[in-house]
Amino acid sequence: MRIQPRQQLLEVWRSLLSACYDKGTWHWGGRDGANSISDTEQLLCLLYPATEIGAFALDQPDDMSDDIRAVLIPLGEETRIGGALVGVLEDYIARYTTPDGEPIFAAGSYLRTADGREPSAEQYGLEVVDAYSMSLTLCIASLRFLRVFQRFVDKEVRREARELSARIRVLMPQISIRLTAAMTGLVRSFVVHTPSPKSAQGQAILGMLNQIGAPEGTVIDGIARRLDRVRVQMANDVKLGQTPDIDLEDDLLLFECGWTWGIDKKATSIDFVPMRIGDQPGYADSRPDLYFTIVALDGIDDLTWRRTREMDLLNDEQRQLADALELRWDLTQRYWSTAARYGPGRWPLEDIPWRTSDGEESDYYTLAVATMVLKDFVNRQATDELPQLVAVFDQLARRGRIISRLTAGDPAAALHYPGVQIPMPGSEGIGDGPPLVWVVPDFATLLLKRSLQAWQLSGDVAMRDRLMSMAELTMDHLVRRQITTGPAAGLWDDAERVSGSQWPGAAATSTGEELKDGAAQPSWYLTERVAECLVSADRNFREPPLAMPSMISRAIEMRSEAEHLLNQEMLEVGDPDVSQAMLARIEQQLDEARRLLSEQPATAFILAGQALLQLYELAYARRDATRA
Repeated sequence: MRIQPRQQLLEVWRSLLSACYDKGTWHWGGRDGANSISDTEQLLCLLYPATEIGAFALDQPDDMSDDIRAVLIPLGEETRIGGALVGVLEDYIARYTTPDGEPIFAAGSYLRTADGREPSAEQYGLEVVDAYSMSLTLCIASLRFLRVFQRFVDKEVRREARELSARIRVLMPQISIRLTAAMTGLVRSFVVHTPSPKSAQGQAILGMLNQIGAPEGTVIDGIARRLDRVRVQMANDVKLGQTPDIDLEDDLLLFECGWTWGIDKKATSIDFVPMRIGDQPGYADSRPDLYFTIVALDGIDDLTWRRTREMDLLNDEQRQLADALELRWDLTQRYWSTAARYGPGRWPLEDIPWRTSDGEESDYYTLAVATMVLKDFVNRQATDELPQLVAVFDQLARRGRIISRLTAGDPAAALHYPGVQIPMPGSEGIGDGPPLVWVVPDFATLLLKRSLQAWQLSGDVAMRDRLMSMAELTMDHLVRRQITTGPAAGLWDDAERVSGSQWPGAAATSTGEELKDGAAQPSWYLTERVAECLVSADRNFREPPLAMPSMISRAIEMRSEAEHLLNQEMLEVGDPDVSQAMLARIEQQLDEARRLLSEQPATAFILAGQALLQLYELAYARRDATRA
């Protein structure tokens, strides 16, 4: 199906309010219950499009379009919508702030165990990178909304407006405190892992890098040279909150960097953050995880976006943290992009599935590494190697049964439901609890978002067409997974609709109370990620179309011929058979074709062609009259 971000986002908003807003009360929680991450995702489904897309902005009620006003009518008239959102944000902050003002990031009901046992009470309180990253995005979006909306409210003279303005002045510092805490958590969750080449982790890394069977020493020397600048900058500049005993001076050691699942158990404190998160103990092993790394990078994207700095949303502490995160963001993308493309033969990334340093293998990990390669390409605006990366996306779409049929008992089904299980080393034994895992069912949305991102980067028409086709097929897959009945109809995720009983565990969720109480409830995890994809599509479609040099050249040639013929017709102005009005219209068409040459050459080509046709008709009519 064609991706239609405006219409589809409006449907998400309509379904969101139907599922969680009733008689002035916002209802938290979804399929996985209420926790700090799920509730953040739930709120982002509304606030993220509202602050990323100008046409969806809710901070200027007078400028709201009719279709958006109609969808949001459950929140009240357009002048009441902003106030209702302020109330929801106040409720969210109250739910996830302790009485002494400390932000809460507990993962709670999102946590699972590897053996099916119940996590301990202490484990339910663990904080993960998802909570920090999602909160960072929500806080940035909330501050953008409140900053502009307060200016609108301050213009009002009603008593209710004065009260609302006072509430906003209280709320914004609370959101800023949560933003500082989220950024601190991300800084302290960044890790550098330096295994020996002879260790099991080192052998796993070398096994992925060595695609041509070269001597081990050659590979170690080669990757050390390719990563020398990253290693030096990592050793010299990455200090804040990091483990002091990282050995980056020894070229004989391998290294990898990124984010682990939570605060590193060896992370040092951050003195200038006057909150518990600045020095609270961590539990996560000091080894990066690919899933949590891309989650962190996506959150940091909101900090690196120019508009965040332009609006002056950050205070001095946050700017210092933002600089630290931006450095880690850049080094991580450069590291994984270099590792994924290392060697003279095929890329390690093309050896699907990717194997991590702890021996785990999955197509999801390949997609995660491909995501970081793409981010590096976008950061450098590099397109030379983009075709190889797009080929990897295409192969993953087929292996993940996005653009090919799912068969009975197909192991690819587990990528989508119940999802990939990400180990959380270091979580075992906390409160005498079992080892924990993080379940990730977002393979399709991750592929869709990166397809759209690659489409925007590409300057090749054929590749763009290929990527858009992949994106539309992925959207087809996701539409088939929408919930179709109940208050949550139109939201996600009903994965059984794609393949019925072929999904692992489908029989356990297809009948009885679990279907009533679980499957009918929305997964805010997946719904929020679909909303992100639609926002990305909206950005792409608002860009001018691709202007190919070959089409510009053809349009110039066509327009040049048309203008010459028009000048000839102008010499016949005394001829009563020459229509002055038609010549004026042709001149306007050619002026418009000239204006559109660089941005819409195909349109300029058509306009010049139409002008040529009309000029031919004039010339033919004059010749015919002469013969008569």
